Amino acid sequence: MPGFELFGSLEQKETNKVLETGVLMRYGFDGPRKGQWKAKEMEEALAKRMEVKYAQLLSSGTAALTVALASTEIGLGDEVIVPSFTFVASFEAILSVGAIPVLVDIDDTLTLDPKAVAKAIGPKTKAIMPVHMCGSMANLRALANLCREHNLLLIEDACQAIGGTYEGKPLGSYGDIGCFSFDYVKTITCGEGGALITNNAKYYKHADHYSDHGHDHIGNDRGKEGHPFLGYNFRISELNAAVGVAQLKRLDDFISIQEKNYSIIRKELEVFPEIKFRTVPEGGVENYSFLSFFLPTQEMAKKVQIALSKAGVDGCFYWYDNNWHYYKKWDHLLGLKSLGKLPMEVQEGVKNQKYNDFAASDNWMGRNLSFLIKLSWKEVEVMERAKKIVEILAQHL
Repeated sequence: MPGFELFGSLEQKETNKVLETGVLMRYGFDGPRKGQWKAKEMEEALAKRMEVKYAQLLSSGTAALTVALASTEIGLGDEVIVPSFTFVASFEAILSVGAIPVLVDIDDTLTLDPKAVAKAIGPKTKAIMPVHMCGSMANLRALANLCREHNLLLIEDACQAIGGTYEGKPLGSYGDIGCFSFDYVKTITCGEGGALITNNAKYYKHADHYSDHGHDHIGNDRGKEGHPFLGYNFRISELNAAVGVAQLKRLDDFISIQEKNYSIIRKELEVFPEIKFRTVPEGGVENYSFLSFFLPTQEMAKKVQIALSKAGVDGCFYWYDNNWHYYKKWDHLLGLKSLGKLPMEVQEGVKNQKYNDFAASDNWMGRNLSFLIKLSWKEVEVMERAKKIVEILAQHL
């Protein structure tokens, strides 16, 4: 998902504006910054692009998830439902506020299975957090219905799916609060950065304060600002935000390129009836950052992935054996390995979870391959890549 592939003069222009002022911090220094407020500029542009009232830039996607949870007042002992296929940041953020990650099976969307979610809802459940992995989404309508039925929050982790839509709404804007990552290998990048978006004024105010040590940002004297509640430092720098300002302007172009390259490869793979492509829920449009499909067996998926790698086809992921993205390799979570002592509520809550019984997830992940879609490919390169993939698949199907 690398926006850095097309990094160029526009990004340099925006960062130079900041460097010329010498003001790298997003708050204060009103005079020397000479009217350059890149974090604010990106927040306004992001809110407009995502069709929401508020956006808060943060230091990372992990920070966005953490601040989103804190801003919605999720805390000690609360339970948050997340998929068994995600990035470690999902459960890290939940644990950081003292809450309990409740892992739930995925379905052929590669995201939360609404039926499994319904079974996992209990008296301590406070939120459902679908993770739009590899550019596509869960059945958000079904999950939103569950949230309404049980008075839960819907927190969208759209860190890997910016630019996608569901029922005409940008991903991240469908739920109560949405989160994005702008690290170096996301569709658009700040180098390091993230954001949350919402239409809820209370959540936005909480995010604004919590992400900057609890500062209320009232007045023009930072030293005299009030602190209505405890907070931490999840600020983004003006330099990172400046890169994001430029990249956000290019988002639609990036999505268009990804869709073109994705479509070329998918068309070639459609000759194989044995392949089942990932399901995109009705009303959804992915951001085309990955082409994901399922092979008939786990053994075949492993063999094909190895063959593709030997043939020089990079960016072909077999998530089932991935340390960062699938529950099987999360020994630090399963064993509660922490540098400090975790609260008893967290220890007991995690121990009570059945983190090893995900046969349905294993069925999908074990047979899944996901191809990264790059922006920098020339059309001839995409065609050559597609033909090589077809050749290898033909040898195994």
